[in-house]
Amino acid sequence: MNILILGGGGREHALAWAMLQNPKCDRLIVAPGNAGIALIADCANLDIMNGEAVVQFASDEAIDFVIVGPEAPLGAGVADDLRDAGIDVFGPSAAAARLETSKSFTKAICDAAGAPTAAYGHFTHADDAKDYIRTQGAPIVVKADGLAAGKGVIVAMTEDEALAAVDDMFAGSFGDAGAEVVIEEFMTGEEASFFVLVDGQTVLPVGTAQDHKRAFDGDKGPNTGGMGAYSPAPVMTDAVTQKALDQIVRPTMAEMVRRGTPFHGVLFVGLMIEDGQPRLVEYNVRFGDPECQCLMMRLGGQVLDLTLACAQGRLSEMTVNWAADHALTVVLATEGYPGAYEKGSVIGGLEDLPDDSFNMVFHAGTDRADGRFVATGGRVLTATGRGPTLAEAHARAYALADKIDWPQGFFRSDIGFRALSTQKT
Repeated sequence: MNILILGGGGREHALAWAMLQNPKCDRLIVAPGNAGIALIADCANLDIMNGEAVVQFASDEAIDFVIVGPEAPLGAGVADDLRDAGIDVFGPSAAAARLETSKSFTKAICDAAGAPTAAYGHFTHADDAKDYIRTQGAPIVVKADGLAAGKGVIVAMTEDEALAAVDDMFAGSFGDAGAEVVIEEFMTGEEASFFVLVDGQTVLPVGTAQDHKRAFDGDKGPNTGGMGAYSPAPVMTDAVTQKALDQIVRPTMAEMVRRGTPFHGVLFVGLMIEDGQPRLVEYNVRFGDPECQCLMMRLGGQVLDLTLACAQGRLSEMTVNWAADHALTVVLATEGYPGAYEKGSVIGGLEDLPDDSFNMVFHAGTDRADGRFVATGGRVLTATGRGPTLAEAHARAYALADKIDWPQGFFRSDIGFRALSTQKT
């Protein structure tokens, strides 16, 4: 079958790699792709925010199945346009994607479903938001209501910091995303990411992971889009996983059906776990990045069968075949990220690295210039290792990262440190 993946980051490179492990994949196109993806698939210059253009391209190229990687095209209704054209698509409708595109919507869904989450207030005026902060005190979490490219969340440890965040958001620092704000209770515990496939009715868990958001070792420095991840997440025991399904995921999905907007696609369930009790931090409506790289390495070619069954409403027929393995990914970023950084630095050594089901470097922000790989983004590469233990996956990932010749790049040296410190292997 002919498959089209929309997106051009590390998540999409990992998805493309997994699709190609399945013999059902005849032709693979990724739009727009990147220099790493171009080594394994055709790349296309396509406006992935334009549903009409995507439908036309899929028709012209005889595409059988479309996978939407990022959240922005989902929020724009690209999956709706593809479904209306009779093309199988993996990704929710714009209405269901509001679970990510509107934090206040998600909070209202949680209220209706009785799903445990942080106490909150939703505000459209700065003065009301500030009054709420003064009443609640700090620490407290201030969130832009809409999509803000992963940057619209401020964990304020002081009241002054929270008040300043409100001023920034209403002043337009996050564009339209900050026209409304949600202010939440600061939750304590251990965070984890839980991924489930949903075809409107059936919920099928497909993996857990934990990521590292801070830029530097020891969880220091500014928040980023993610500097590394590992899977599975030790804190997601069978008991915690069952609670998350019974108390959070299934009630939410039932409420979406009740409202006439059933969810189809992958639901990324961000959790805070304390004393064995999970509470919802947020929903995303696509695979996380860099968590996706770990999951794809562990799942391999069955990802095509699972996502296609999800798109066609056949999830009840499917099971996930897990190996007793681990994966860990290390993000290599441009110096300066997540602040200002320069583009165009040359990356060497990539051609000499192993490329197999235990060792992969997925590209996130790369291009080719004069026959060489160059960095075009903040997060540029994800060195990913897989092994029978987390320690072996860790060793493989860092062996890859260490061999990359990129003086203008940096990476954390301690991805997975909490889990590794509690495991002997």
